[in-house]
Amino acid sequence: MAPTNKADRKAAVDASAWMFNVVTSVGIILVNKALMATYGFSFATTLTGLHFATTTLMTAVLRWLGYIQSSHLPLGELLKFVLFANFSIVGMNVSLMWNSVGFYQIAKLSMIPVSCFLEVVMDKIRYSRDTKLSIAVVLLGVGVCTVTDVSVNTKGFIAAFIAVWSTSLQQYYVHHLQRRYNLSSFNLLGHTAPAQAGTLLLLGPFLDYWLTSKRVDAYNYNLVSIMFITLSCTIAVGTNLSQFICIGRFTAVSFQVLGHMKTILVLIMGFFFFGKEGLNLHVVLGMIIAVAGMIWYGNASSKPGGKERRSLSLTTTRQQKPGSLSDSNEHDAKV
Repeated sequence: MAPTNKADRKAAVDASAWMFNVVTSVGIILVNKALMATYGFSFATTLTGLHFATTTLMTAVLRWLGYIQSSHLPLGELLKFVLFANFSIVGMNVSLMWNSVGFYQIAKLSMIPVSCFLEVVMDKIRYSRDTKLSIAVVLLGVGVCTVTDVSVNTKGFIAAFIAVWSTSLQQYYVHHLQRRYNLSSFNLLGHTAPAQAGTLLLLGPFLDYWLTSKRVDAYNYNLVSIMFITLSCTIAVGTNLSQFICIGRFTAVSFQVLGHMKTILVLIMGFFFFGKEGLNLHVVLGMIIAVAGMIWYGNASSKPGGKERRSLSLTTTRQQKPGSLSDSNEHDAKV
């Protein structure tokens, strides 16, 4: 009875973590879309710096209240993470500016195979045939939903390449650092958010001026735009935290695959709130394919052998005598 209760409790926490991430991610996209499209606040990098500054404030308050215990993250690891994370943010912004929307979406989809590659090389993960096929179905479905015009140019391709690899590395390191240094999501955010806030607020205004030819200090701030900025920063705290929770509990690949549910929800909410083009047959078909792929992935990856860490020493295991004791988790651990 106890194992069942434990499994049920874990499933409930996992579902809550995903729901928390989906709600906050979709919410911040809709708020930012309104802020940028309706009120003309097009300073995406500076806004991200404000997001991390708000997150830093939240972690500082929680530490002061005693909810976050002191922890250690080596400076080298912190600098590496911040480098990947900031290149991810800047790369995505530049990629969106220099590429067509279609190629930008293809670049985002390519993060899944890149994340798989990192897990195979760095963590010795192996995927079953069903898991690989389910990932392909998700990529197909989201591609049908989102990819329209596709045009490629050299500088856009370079920006997309940097964005894809830096984002994949950043998400891989979220899981890696939590596991290696036994850090909670709050602990890791407490280490990384101040560094990201400082660097993005320092460089953001210059980068945004380069991208938009507009100065953030010359923006016509008013009560409504400030309210939207504040709302965006508040939701961003939940988005940042939920991302670290989800990747910490699962992996970067699972976060990417199941995270495309957010893409579908953003499309649906966009049609309702911003009323551009309707849900045509080809978009609905893509959504159905993507959701089917996500369900298949969840089922396939949770089965024995669906997604496992490769044996460290298969020959040693085979050579052990039938009566000898061994810790199978050291050789073939399910992820």
